[in-house]
Amino acid sequence: MPERPQLDGLDARWADRWEESGIYRFQAPGTRAEVFSIDTPPPTVSGSLHVGHVFSYTHTDIVARFQRMRGKHVFYPMGWDDNGLPTERRVQNFFGVRCDPSLPYDPEFAVPEPVMKKGERPVLDVSRRNFVELCEHLTAQDEKAFEELWRRLGLSVDWSRTYTTIGRHAQRVSQRAFLRLLASGGAYQAEAPTLWDVGFRTAVAQAELEDRELAGAWHRIAFHGPDDQRVLVETTRPELLPACVALIAHPDDERYQPLFGTTVASPVFGVNVPVLAHPAAEPERGTGIAMCCTFGDLKDVQWWRELRLPARTVIGRDGRVLPDPPAGLDDPKGRKAHAELAGATVHTARERVVTMLRESGDLDGEPRKTVRPVKFYEKGDKPLEIVSSRQWFIRSLPHQDVLLRRGKELQWHPAYMKGRYDDWVRGLNSDWLVSRQRFFGVPFPVWYPLDDVGQPRYDAPILPGEDTLPVDPSSDTPPGYTESRRGAPGGFIGDPDVMDTWATSSLTPQIACCWETDTELYAQVYPMDLRPQGHDIIRTWLFSTVLRAELDAHTLPWRHAALSGWILDPDRKKMSKSKGNVVTPMGLLEQFSPDGVRYWAASGRPGTDTAFDQGQMKVGRRLATKLLNAGKFVLSFPEPDAGATVTEPLDRAMLAALDNVVRHATDALADFEYTTALERVERFFWFFCDDYLELVKRRAYDEDGSAATQSARLALRQALSTLLRLFAPFMPYCTEEAWSWWHTDSVHTSDWPRPSGEGAADGEALISLAGKAIGAVRKAKSDAKRPMRSPVAELRVHGSADELDAVSAIATDLMAAGNIGGLDLTPAEDGMRFEVVLAQA
Repeated sequence: MPERPQLDGLDARWADRWEESGIYRFQAPGTRAEVFSIDTPPPTVSGSLHVGHVFSYTHTDIVARFQRMRGKHVFYPMGWDDNGLPTERRVQNFFGVRCDPSLPYDPEFAVPEPVMKKGERPVLDVSRRNFVELCEHLTAQDEKAFEELWRRLGLSVDWSRTYTTIGRHAQRVSQRAFLRLLASGGAYQAEAPTLWDVGFRTAVAQAELEDRELAGAWHRIAFHGPDDQRVLVETTRPELLPACVALIAHPDDERYQPLFGTTVASPVFGVNVPVLAHPAAEPERGTGIAMCCTFGDLKDVQWWRELRLPARTVIGRDGRVLPDPPAGLDDPKGRKAHAELAGATVHTARERVVTMLRESGDLDGEPRKTVRPVKFYEKGDKPLEIVSSRQWFIRSLPHQDVLLRRGKELQWHPAYMKGRYDDWVRGLNSDWLVSRQRFFGVPFPVWYPLDDVGQPRYDAPILPGEDTLPVDPSSDTPPGYTESRRGAPGGFIGDPDVMDTWATSSLTPQIACCWETDTELYAQVYPMDLRPQGHDIIRTWLFSTVLRAELDAHTLPWRHAALSGWILDPDRKKMSKSKGNVVTPMGLLEQFSPDGVRYWAASGRPGTDTAFDQGQMKVGRRLATKLLNAGKFVLSFPEPDAGATVTEPLDRAMLAALDNVVRHATDALADFEYTTALERVERFFWFFCDDYLELVKRRAYDEDGSAATQSARLALRQALSTLLRLFAPFMPYCTEEAWSWWHTDSVHTSDWPRPSGEGAADGEALISLAGKAIGAVRKAKSDAKRPMRSPVAELRVHGSADELDAVSAIATDLMAAGNIGGLDLTPAEDGMRFEVVLAQA
């Protein structure tokens, strides 16, 4: 036991010892009932962790440590989500490169020096395979930094079971699951209108959308109907005029009923389009009649599909107007107008079309400014377009009912979060789009034969055997072909797309539990016990994992879902990398210690957004230091005799109150209410330090070895043992340090405390009374500006007979602690009160 316990340095010492001893490594017990398995969120490896990660991962670790101390074999792996758009963007910016899939692989390619300043050198085009190697190189560096921080925070992860979502094992699982879905009809490919991010040049799924307010303008433009009738339409996207395929109004709108079944000519471009009725039209919006363009928004897609309209695509995948006019645009003036738009961005094309409308007299009035919600990809910075493309989908719409039933079976913490899941499932309007036109991801294990003119046969895909997985069709050849036949007529091509990162992350239970590769382990850890995650990704990660488990095993992937909230900055805004308001945690760990930072994290209740508060971290550090000092103080008393028992009323009352703390903390932690548990334990600890220790220390110091002295020494050690174990899940370093002063094992593998049953039935009342009594004495001295050890001539207590009996039972301890010369007990029926008569100075 050190002379002066220090919090600093404990993390490095104990983290190394824990790793050497392997106390957190999973040992399969043989039966599922003895296991608690956790589907740990794999953090995105694209830069650095921030304090929000520390917040939520601490919550998971508290649960893991609690379950381990309760005797469970805790399966707690860590994964790294290292594929997808965030990683690609980081690599592009970090190395100043751009992936060009048409370039050949360069085996001699050297890793470029990092770009220190944007634009300091030209962007370097590299092959897809070289680009993937750069992604792997940078993510490996990031993963080391992530692991170092997690270890320092004290996560009790089994680091021998780390996985990556781009590793060969994860690719094998992802591709096997995809092939089985394809065989069962659960996955399919289709050419369809797709939400498209023109910046990333990839399709995105419904779950990845967010609405953002965007400034724009309403333009009232005139179509030309029969007998020179002007049909006015309002739109915020006049650049889509050449893509217009119909005008749509509500069937009950009397203004347009005479026009239904007729055609009108579009201004500037001169294309005749039908006027049709559809119940989704909004009579009160604008002029009540709308353009249907292919495609401006999801309503256009609905009308196009349900009314069986033709497609006139004008916006390409790069967000620019296509060079060739769409089918149906035959008017020479219209084709000339289109030529003026070819190659222009959406913004530029809009300005040019408005100019053309003014010149033709078809712009009615001037544009009216407006602000409207527009769909964005959650990681993108440009509005989404809708383009027609060939994509892979996993069927989700047919499973809405069973997914809602699974949501009802799942135990949610907090319970109200289930509503977000239900709303998402009920609101699904399309199957899950899982393909991405990117590079660093799990490839689709599919090739296509080419016909005699080199066109792919999408209806006859070539699939690998499961025993050959993982495969990369961009570099591997399919069965029966040689590399020389790639891209040649009569040969083959590989599917160029990769799986969306959620398509892989949705399989984290199968990846971590070694589905199909370690059947013994899988049987003991799956379905898992807990999915901890943020509430903002219920619609993506949680939903997709439930879907994949249902499609594969027809079961829930876990029994519990524990949701963490966001961390808010001083302006009450969510902390995120995209907002630039994040705080990196390493400096906080050094300043406040891991135990102090964990204390702050544990103050955030499940599902509740929590303010970033260094003041709470300071409180946590002070608490951890107090634990060390209290432990040293308790252990400074001689050990109790072998046959010692707890006999004194105050000691028995303290242990009875501690038993209640154990019961409440255990129930709270079992229900994932870690904040409630910590509050209850901390409140008792401060009573223990401020009141109980002061009340009994004189008796514990006595050298007479009396039964009363033995009672105090034994009660102190029993309480310290229990408190260290109660605090251990929250503050692992200081509790391990104090525990090591008088035990040879680890506090984190010791038994979770149980009520001792040694206390008195009225323990809570007695310790409350003791606290009030010694508090009254302290207040009198403080008010008189006297030292705490200054003498008290007499303490006069007024109260009921039961209250006076209780004071009498602790009189010896009370008088010693308060340096009280006399004690007067006076019956009173008007409530208990204390009068403190200080000795003459």
